[in-house]
Amino acid sequence: MTGPLSQWRGGFSWDGSALQFNWHPVLMVSGLVVLYGIALVVYRVPSTWKQKKHPWKLVHAGLMLLALLLSILGLCAVFDFHKHFNLPDLYSLHSWVGICTVAMFWILGLAGFLVPCSPLWFRNTLKPVHIWLGKAILILSLISLLNYPIGDKHTKFANSLGILIVAFGLVVFGILSKNKWQRPETEGESVHVSMDVMIEVIALLPAKQKKTECPFGLSDLRYGLHMVIKNILVVLMG
Repeated sequence: MTGPLSQWRGGFSWDGSALQFNWHPVLMVSGLVVLYGIALVVYRVPSTWKQKKHPWKLVHAGLMLLALLLSILGLCAVFDFHKHFNLPDLYSLHSWVGICTVAMFWILGLAGFLVPCSPLWFRNTLKPVHIWLGKAILILSLISLLNYPIGDKHTKFANSLGILIVAFGLVVFGILSKNKWQRPETEGESVHVSMDVMIEVIALLPAKQKKTECPFGLSDLRYGLHMVIKNILVVLMG
């Protein structure tokens, strides 16, 4: 690897050496702080309010997915490094908070993918938890970062970077705390909710059954198609 990054702590590698460990802070900060923080406020950009929400939901989901992948790679880097040097895992406060943060991120990710296929009442119930969990993950990421053990050789660099990251986190929370920066609900999005309600009503209607016995189970097939179409509509409207 060439460039400025190759000079930081000797560079990077993926061979179980100390150079592999260097990937851990880079990947975790890039994923759980930078990309994750941007994903939290992507709806708050005023220039996007006049645009459809669905593309920005995809941007939000894409950033979250990329942040999750980087955090997983960051964990793989440090666990593999520990394995090569026979070092214990999860022995510090930094590691405990960090692994809890990634676990919560998994929960948030699974909920984000499963919610569109779930009933409307469940999504409405889970939404406040989803929002709270999203903020909590960033808070825990910053706490884990501030508990990161550093050597004397890189103290000034690490402290300077830590100050910048904390400032970034404060900016993100400042944006999230302003109600006037919330994306206004448009008429189309209001209809969107009405469509969700309509889908739920349709889902309560049982598929019509034939009076005569169906030897090929077509009534079951029709009911299955009914449920598939219903779930597809929920995903598209979600």
